[in-house]
Amino acid sequence: MKTLSGLMTINKPEGMTSRQTVTRVSNVLRQAGYGRQIRVGHCGTLDPLATGLIVICVGRSTRLVQLIQEQPKIYTGTFQLGRVTSTDDCTGETLRETEPDPEAVSRRAILDLLPEFTGNIEQVPPQFSAVHVNGKRAYKLARQGREVELSARPVQIHRLELTDFELTEFGLQIECGSGTYIRSLGRDIGHRLGCGATMKTLNRSAIGSFTLDDAVMPHEVTPENVESLVRPPINAVAHLPSVEITERQKERVYDGRPIEVGALDHLISDPEFDGEEPTRLVLIDTKQQLVAISSYTHEEGTAKPDMVFHDPPRD
Repeated sequence: MKTLSGLMTINKPEGMTSRQTVTRVSNVLRQAGYGRQIRVGHCGTLDPLATGLIVICVGRSTRLVQLIQEQPKIYTGTFQLGRVTSTDDCTGETLRETEPDPEAVSRRAILDLLPEFTGNIEQVPPQFSAVHVNGKRAYKLARQGREVELSARPVQIHRLELTDFELTEFGLQIECGSGTYIRSLGRDIGHRLGCGATMKTLNRSAIGSFTLDDAVMPHEVTPENVESLVRPPINAVAHLPSVEITERQKERVYDGRPIEVGALDHLISDPEFDGEEPTRLVLIDTKQQLVAISSYTHEEGTAKPDMVFHDPPRD
């Protein structure tokens, strides 16, 4: 049976769910001769309203989903001032409408607020979100008409820029960490302005080193070109420190055994490096292919494989 492992970047259109995007790729892979058991997953759900980048993981590379999801993301969003909705975006029921006060709502007023929403902040997710509440998704409870109290959660906003402003609308570009709700960000800024706000549009342009530049629309993925669109899994860990290992070391990794890599100066110089705790280290072979994600222990100079991505050699 044919196998495939790697990553694909898709430009999701408005109105399509992330699950439908995955299903489209799965169906094309089956048409291309891959078995029904081939695994396909995605990194970071986009609501149907949102457009932009979805990274699809295929085969063994689905184990890289979490590593990709935790990387910074870049969004561009627009927000309607003076409107509050049940979903914190324009698809929800309007709960309140207010005419923005030109004396209180201005470009300067928003710019003055942005530092308050930058850095490590606390954010309450939308009522219609995938957050678990007593074992159930918040959006399922919200659809039943039940209002649930959601606790604020820490999120990280690396960069927040005002891209456009009119009295009834403003635009933002956001670079943020995993778990950030852009809808909540617009809602909270609107609340601080005293008139409320709801998200109108949202586009994701980047996840880590992945961008829309090489992404294709779902309908452009065909059985004839799908293999050419799948990138090597090593692209998913370009942000992590790496070390090249020998063929003999690779055999040990395939057996799940730790290997000696010595002191790694390029890793020690990283300001985030903690010499006392194991850190993630990518192991690559002489052909620059991903072999494993390992835990590197500085004191011992060893790397213990946690995830192995290549099949061991066969006789």
